[in-house]
Amino acid sequence: MFATQVHDYLRTFFRETNCEIEYDEGYMMTVQLTIDIDKKIMNRPFYWQYVETTGTPPNPARLTLITDRSKVENQFIGEMIHFGSRRLNQIFKATKELGSFVKMYQQVSNTQNGIRPTLTPYFCVNYKISYYCDQTKEKMYSLGINLINGNIQHEFHESIYELDLQNTQPEETFCLPYIIKPHRGLERLDELIQTIVQNDDHSWAHEANLRWEKEQEVLDYFYEGVEEKPECYEIEKKALQERFNPRIKVEIINGGLFYLL
Repeated sequence: MFATQVHDYLRTFFRETNCEIEYDEGYMMTVQLTIDIDKKIMNRPFYWQYVETTGTPPNPARLTLITDRSKVENQFIGEMIHFGSRRLNQIFKATKELGSFVKMYQQVSNTQNGIRPTLTPYFCVNYKISYYCDQTKEKMYSLGINLINGNIQHEFHESIYELDLQNTQPEETFCLPYIIKPHRGLERLDELIQTIVQNDDHSWAHEANLRWEKEQEVLDYFYEGVEEKPECYEIEKKALQERFNPRIKVEIINGGLFYLL
């Protein structure tokens, strides 16, 4: 997930949650959080417990987030946020809690020449793929499938974030009934994401196994000649396995049904 994608995601998240974006340069933004979003992403439960107990006027946080450090001379003026960062993971979690599925319609102008605008259904899923070993790498994919012809579009979120989308169907528009049912669309997107994972470069897993073997050799050296290994040996051996064992996790962040021109 590139810096521009992270920034676009943040912009959409804060707009949709009614947080005021006071400053936005495309690589850095300042946003005034609402009380609800502060509670979800700022991790300060004791403050809110104090406010609610004493009746103190609430003061939700004001954040300055930097998504591209190369464009900022003074990086201490805000918080660096990137894919895999704790703050972005908190925002992903908040997105899940607020609603993992939406139904949106592109807003269009009135009919022209007596012809009603026709909206086409798309089913979108945003996936996060996490690669775990002693190091962690994460990628995000936004995939959308046209529920009429089955065409799949990559970077779907990026293609629609500038559109005027609302949760109510515009008047005088006609929504095409989908031919491919959403659950079948989800199956096809799941199949594609599995193919992406299978075709990815997995040299990182081989390298992790090599590092694991070296660490295991060092551990075995310290217990060389000991016939009955003590419990601490087994504990350390298990810790090495948990640390270095390569594994992949695919998660659905959110998704939705979109009717677009």
